[in-house]
Amino acid sequence: MNLTLKGIPVIAIDGPSASGKGTVAQLVAEKLGFHYLDSGALYRLLALAASRRGVSFEDEEKLARLAEGLAIRFENGEIWMDGERVGDAIRTEECGNGASMIAAYPRVRAALLGLQRTFCKAPGLVADGRDMGSVVFPAATLKIFLTASAEVRADRRYKQLMEKGMRANIRQILHDIRQRDERDSARSVAPLQKCADASLLETSALTIAQAVDEVLARFRQVGVQ
Repeated sequence: MNLTLKGIPVIAIDGPSASGKGTVAQLVAEKLGFHYLDSGALYRLLALAASRRGVSFEDEEKLARLAEGLAIRFENGEIWMDGERVGDAIRTEECGNGASMIAAYPRVRAALLGLQRTFCKAPGLVADGRDMGSVVFPAATLKIFLTASAEVRADRRYKQLMEKGMRANIRQILHDIRQRDERDSARSVAPLQKCADASLLETSALTIAQAVDEVLARFRQVGVQ
């Protein structure tokens, strides 16, 4: 399905956990006046909903049914589920690990695919995740694979959690990130990988502002006004 045929430009930013792709994608969207999709938040929301409702992360059928009935919305930088703001609740390491586990299920991914594509609206969309360029928006105007070393990503996640007043252990975070990378890359359905037509952006030595500028520069290069 070539969504760009509707004349709506899509920037797909994929990459591993804690690479900074979410922050970069959101800032790029703000600068361009585009809509923003944090696809990882959908899986984290599902993990949170499953945890609260006693649904096992190993029960693919129940998770898929739960995904189809999620009552969520993104509004003014806030994430809501069942009428409750849950932005901080889904950023815990528990939710992140749960999201990585359930994202491996084909039925869950199928249940959330249509929902993700509804975010493609004028004047444009910036979407970040693991398979935005390979599966969700294969005809994206620009595809970026944004990454950084595991050590840099662990340090970023540690600082992020500490700033939110959450307890964190950097050694455990590094361990979790490496495990998540392996799990996300090895899954049979929509594995984390750099598309052949994606542009690599290594951010270990870049600030957020520099990474944003680089994405905007590459977007200008594809000739979209």
